[in-house]
Amino acid sequence: MKKFISTVQDIWKIEELRNKILLTLGLMVVYRLAAQVPLPGIDPTQLTGLANKTQDGLLGLLNAFTGGAFAKASVMALGIMPYISASIVVQLMGIAVPYLQKLQKEGESGRKKINQITRWLTIAILIIQAPTYLISLPSLGIPESAFLLGTGPLFYFSSILLLTTGTVFAMWLGEKITDKGIGNGISLLIMIGIIAIFPSSFMQETTSRLNSNGGLIMILIEVVVWFLVIFASVLLVTAVRKIQVQYARRTVAGNIQDVAGARQYIPLKLNSSGVMPIIFAQALMFVPGLMANSENGTIKSIGVAFTDIFGLWYNILFAVLIIIFSYFYTAITIPTNKMADDLKRGGGFVPGIRPGKETADYLDTILSRVTLPGSLFLALLAILPAVITQFGVQPGWAIFYGGTSLLIMVGVAIDTLQQINAHLLNRHYDGLMKAGSKRKVAY
Repeated sequence: MKKFISTVQDIWKIEELRNKILLTLGLMVVYRLAAQVPLPGIDPTQLTGLANKTQDGLLGLLNAFTGGAFAKASVMALGIMPYISASIVVQLMGIAVPYLQKLQKEGESGRKKINQITRWLTIAILIIQAPTYLISLPSLGIPESAFLLGTGPLFYFSSILLLTTGTVFAMWLGEKITDKGIGNGISLLIMIGIIAIFPSSFMQETTSRLNSNGGLIMILIEVVVWFLVIFASVLLVTAVRKIQVQYARRTVAGNIQDVAGARQYIPLKLNSSGVMPIIFAQALMFVPGLMANSENGTIKSIGVAFTDIFGLWYNILFAVLIIIFSYFYTAITIPTNKMADDLKRGGGFVPGIRPGKETADYLDTILSRVTLPGSLFLALLAILPAVITQFGVQPGWAIFYGGTSLLIMVGVAIDTLQQINAHLLNRHYDGLMKAGSKRKVAY
């Protein structure tokens, strides 16, 4: 406990880190406050039906991602998911469109142009999703009396404009957190939305257990299993495969010194793509569910099967998409060719492997091999809630046993903590003493 308090004090002493954390917390508070603002013209006291419809299934998951804003008919009801969908489309198009491939190779300037394309595509998606959401509100349990100003053109125009503005505002908040704060802003906004429904989900499960078989013993068992799943998720996120590297010579303080035999390693993560395969796969899983509204009997039955997030076919497709996206995202984010070139220029080599192309091929092979168990484990954790519900666990609480919700929370939390730790190391550690104590540096 003393060490924890000491670490918090160290964080507070570093002005830059303190400002980043405070800015991040402040922007997340703004996001949560905006999620409580209902659309003008809708009576928030008559949204019980909508809340009941979004307790489970795909709508429940979407409601979790928006932190309950979807069920509150909020100006932030669509959350950040349209931006995620646009990001998926742009990254997929980057494989086939030469212009996007060219931008990817232009470094920071190319990244800015790609971000701009993603923003405009987000608005295009919102132009479709916003009216779809508004049209579906009556069928989701909102009575006609809840629309105080009716459902005329003025209501639709203003609401579409506000829903679009809400998502763009959330997108802006996420980018500001990434640029000026701590952690990945978009992922943090999704995480804070998921955490917002955690207390109510746990209380619902507790009430259910106390009023039926199991009681406190079952609640205790569920909590223990939940911590074990979190532990497994942390292992997945932090596990690495170390590729040994040897340097024949190295420049130290302007002098070339022979350090033959000096060894380092390249860490290749078991799950290099983090939570992005989960987010990408989940975004695509909303598409089959749209077929449930079809008038064709066969298509409708298929769509209904994919609206049950605890159903067999939903979870099979979900797992397959996660595995595919794990390989896809790893391939576009881990440049093995660049790693091999940088290693060669630095005078390093993998023992037994020639520098250059052979090293790149070797790294690519190892990365493919470690990605397979990583993606399988990721997919297993993602479909675990469907297994948990078979033991009588409430759906709202089951989504925290693995699945999208838990993996996003664990992955984002670890990534954020690693960034905070990096700041601490840069400002407090100029090397480790034999006793392992810290050397303070001047602020």
